Amino acid sequence: MSRKPVICGIGRTAFSRNSERTTLAQAAEAARTAITDAGMLATDIDGVACFAMGDSAPGMAVAHAVGIDDLNWNMELFGGGYFATSVVANAGMAVQTGACDAVLVFRSLNGRSGKRYGRADGGGTKNGSAATSRTAMQVGGERQFAAPHGYMTPPQWLALWCRQHQHRYGSSCEDLGQIAITQRQHAENNPHAVQRGHIDMQDYLAGRWINEPFRVFDCALEVDGAVAMIVTTEERARDLKQTPVSVVAHAEYTGHGGLMDQWPDYTTMYSEKAGPLLWQRAGIKPNDVDIACMYDCFTYTVMATMEGFGLCQRGEVGSFFAAGRATYGGEVVVNPHGGLLSEGYIHGLNHTFEAVLQLRNQAEKRQVEGATTALVTAGAGPFGGGMILRAGV
Repeated sequence: MSRKPVICGIGRTAFSRNSERTTLAQAAEAARTAITDAGMLATDIDGVACFAMGDSAPGMAVAHAVGIDDLNWNMELFGGGYFATSVVANAGMAVQTGACDAVLVFRSLNGRSGKRYGRADGGGTKNGSAATSRTAMQVGGERQFAAPHGYMTPPQWLALWCRQHQHRYGSSCEDLGQIAITQRQHAENNPHAVQRGHIDMQDYLAGRWINEPFRVFDCALEVDGAVAMIVTTEERARDLKQTPVSVVAHAEYTGHGGLMDQWPDYTTMYSEKAGPLLWQRAGIKPNDVDIACMYDCFTYTVMATMEGFGLCQRGEVGSFFAAGRATYGGEVVVNPHGGLLSEGYIHGLNHTFEAVLQLRNQAEKRQVEGATTALVTAGAGPFGGGMILRAGV
């Protein structure tokens, strides 16, 4: 029998700015939807995998909530979006090696109304609206030395990286804007996206500054919600409801202990290391990809990783997008759902959801015609990974 790993079911909740629900409730809803989508029963699942940063629900609790009480494999990764492909790939390895037969993979968070930067109290709601209290954040380790200078959050870190790229390659804010504008155009056909309003370059440049050179449209959209999927074997998937999507290859890289300030070249990211390894393992080239779901916590992440994975040349990402090469009718469709910038930030697992939907030819108005192969990436700076998915088995 073939134990080749495939994704056979997907599910998600609505994405919102204030769910007024627990992360457990949202994870359970997404999980039940994924199990039903696959045409399975909860009792068919014997593994669970998730990742979080203290802002989710335990895997065993979610499994129990949906009726999965006999687990042969359980993995919980502590970390952010750089694990969004790793969690799927590890689930794939678990079924491939026989550790279990079917894995529930999920990510659930209240990324807007709950725990977030500047909200050490964990957020929450009061009288039906988001709490507005702000208390001091406690930091330890290396961050305690940066905190007095106000250097504490991802947009501050990656803004420095982006400046280095602008200095070396002449990339501009308008180049970043081309990425944000293209993804918002894609989101216009995605009823699930939280932001679907049209923007042009004038709108982009008028956006308020977050950390120069990042404006508000350069930053991922904090939302509440959950995404789930079922990973099983090719053999098992033959009897299920949906056309399976194969997990073809995965590669990841973490350098310099994952410390943002220790990376030697801010104009590159983890993709410099993971990219060549991914293409070697998949046995394909960058131009074989129909869809690229690029991790877009910031527009600059898309810029640097598209270069690192070899989708375009250094310093050419802005013109690549401006010329229509990253959209429908171009060379590759980047984030057809609008990405984390416009659909919402479920720490990147919604990228895999979109890739599966596209490869099953079920994306409706935003469907990429004839799509058979997708690249999904996760992470920024010195840590992250990439995954190749393919329609069918």
